[in-house]
Order: sequence, then C-alpha cells, then structure tokens
Amino acid sequence: MATINYERLQGKLNILADAAKYDVSCSSSAGTRKNQGGGLGDASATGICHSYTEDGRCVSLLKILLTNHCIYDCAYCTSRKSNDTPRAAFSVEEVVDLTMQFYRRNYIEGLFLSSGIFKSGDYTMERLVEVAKILRTRERFNGYIHLKTIPGASKELLLEAGLYADRLSVNIEIPTISGLALLAPEKSHEQLKAPMETVKEEIITIRESRKTHKKAPKFVPAGQTSQMIVGASNETDLQVIQLSSHFYKQYELKRVYYSGYVPMLTDSRLPAIGTPVPMVRENRLYQADWLMRFYGFGAHEIVEPESPFLDLDCDPKLAWAIRHREHFPVNIQTATYEMIVRIPGIGTKTAKKIVKARKFNQLTLYHLKKMGAAVNRAKYFIATTGKNEHLAHLTRDNFRQYVLAQTQTKFKDQRSGQLALF
Repeated sequence: MATINYERLQGKLNILADAAKYDVSCSSSAGTRKNQGGGLGDASATGICHSYTEDGRCVSLLKILLTNHCIYDCAYCTSRKSNDTPRAAFSVEEVVDLTMQFYRRNYIEGLFLSSGIFKSGDYTMERLVEVAKILRTRERFNGYIHLKTIPGASKELLLEAGLYADRLSVNIEIPTISGLALLAPEKSHEQLKAPMETVKEEIITIRESRKTHKKAPKFVPAGQTSQMIVGASNETDLQVIQLSSHFYKQYELKRVYYSGYVPMLTDSRLPAIGTPVPMVRENRLYQADWLMRFYGFGAHEIVEPESPFLDLDCDPKLAWAIRHREHFPVNIQTATYEMIVRIPGIGTKTAKKIVKARKFNQLTLYHLKKMGAAVNRAKYFIATTGKNEHLAHLTRDNFRQYVLAQTQTKFKDQRSGQLALF
C-alpha cells in the first residue's frame, strides 16, 4: 500500500468537500447493515444523519467528491469543465483511508461519495465501487455508505455497487426535458433514468429471492434517491411534483430531494449572481412531497394546472383545504383516518391517536390540542361534539386572508433556511 501524503490530502479534501456541498440527497435513513464478526461500524440504526446545518443539510457523513474533474459542461454545476476552479481527485486508497480515519475519531458515521465524471461513466463508477468494496471486504467497515450512480455506467457496475452500498442515488438535476436540454445539452432524462430502472429491477429481484432464500445477498437495503435543482430553469412546481410522483410510482424511490439553485456562476442561461436562493419554495416542495408520501395526496391535488406554483404564504395542505372548503368541516368523531390527516394542523401521529381515543370519549378541541394537533389551524375545519364558533368563518369570502392572518408564525421574519413541515 502506498504511503499517503496527508498534507496533500488535506488540500484535496478542502476542494472536494466544498464541491460536494450542493448535493443535499445525503440522508442515511433506513440503513439496516449490522456489525457482524467483529467489523467496524454499524448502520443498523435509522437516522444516522442526526446533525444538520442551519439550512437542513446533513453533516455527520464524510461527504466528498471522488473528483471535481468532469467531461460535461452543465451550466448549473460548479464542476463543469469550462469553470475556472481548482481541480483535484482522490485515489481509491485516499478515500478509504479518510473514511476509516474520520470514523475512528468519531467525526462521522458513514460515507457519502459522489463524483464528477472523468474519462467515462464506467471509468468513474469503477472507482466508486472499488472504494465501497475495499471498505466492506478489507477494512470490514459496516457503517453507512451512499454512492452516486454515474450516468452512462454499465449495468454490471451498478449491480456490483448495490452489493456494497446501503443507498444509491442518481440526480435527475433539472426537472424538465427542455430545461435540461438548455442547461446540460450533453445529458438527457432518459440517460439519467436508466440507472434508476436497473437498480429498481434488481431490488425487486433480490426482494423476491429473499422470500425463499434467506441468505440471498442484500442489495441497496436503504433504497435509491434522486435530487432536482429548482429555480435554475423555468420549471413550474406542478412539473416538479408530477415528476416526483412518477419517480415514486415508477422507480420506487425512497426520497426525492429538492435543492434551491444557488447562483454561483455567470451564464446567460441562469439566474444572475445575487438572485435570492428560493428557500421558501424549496421548503414548500418538501411539504408537498411529504403529502404525497405519507398523507395520501395525489400530485394533481396539491398543485392544479390553473395555478401551477405552490402558495408561498401557507403550507400546501392548508392551501388545499382553503381551496376545497366543500370537504369541511370534518366530523372528528366519525370521519375516516384518510380524511382526518387532510385537516390542516393534524399530522399522522395525531390522526392515529384521534381514531383510537374517539372510541372512548367525545373529543373536543381541548383533547385535540393535548394530542398534539395545531389547533390554531385545525379549529377552522373540524366539527366536534361541542360548539365550535370558528366554523362560522368557513363561508367567509375572504376566508384565506382571514385564516392566514390568524395563523402566521411569529418567527416569519426571522427564519433563514428550512421551515417546519406542518
């Protein structure tokens, strides 16, 4: 094994860790790899990424690029080949050594490894796979590993990567075909979707195999994810949400991440440097995503063609309720669980409590507050056994303005970064 020059390695780390910071799809939830046979690390606990920066980005993984050299010239990427920026590349052994050294010092609990593409997709993917393979087999590392799949990489390499990584992801990057063609003409949505299809098919194959063969190898136990950049092109929220819904249904993705575009590069095709990052829009998209994954909402319900952007003044569930007052008030004593979770201010845990508690008592707004409901919002949409004078406002012509005025957060002018989900 070659001797590693740590001073030189520090310089590479400064460049390649900084270049990786714009990729937000680094959650390690759902990892199930356990420490067996005296190895190092354990990814069996969920939510490994428990430390976050102010804007919600995870910091407990060693998050780096293998290289920021790239054969592509995507307008929105700081690693694009035409950008005048310092370049660096790790060797496979350097990434392995960094991961082990950082882990032993309790700096990290896993590795998030992405890369620019140098020479070819296969050439780059081979090195990503080699890192994971050495960590698992030689170093007996059982911590969390998340690898980016490289567009254009062979099916064989993707399948091998899934045997060593806990999670794989491929970024769709720009949500619309026209936007990608404008900003990254060397790429296409079909090229970016191909690895998703390969990984999905193998996940299904292994899942079926494990029903009869308990010792069948695990393949990407934490599933696959993707990320979209919002605000770099002229996509609407309707297009973003429809694409996310397609990914969840067609490719069984665990998560889709949304990253507000940060204007860093001068390019006539992009928002000018100094344009505010669309953080509130990003947060609304995460809230909409949550509604699709956990609340039973369809993409067509969250955003409608007549108004293709999310309401920035209120969360998408409240916005839906205001638009569809014909569904309210909901009788909390008799309504289905599916309808109760659609009430603004009531989450899935509270809805389950309501369904259980109402068997034994006539629930009031006081009970709901004790169960964790945000009654300041829910009270306008709920019918209870007792009188609810707030329901009189449901028929007001200015109902939206009234509700928003009564439910504005006192932290509105102080927030910077991610907002609360509901």
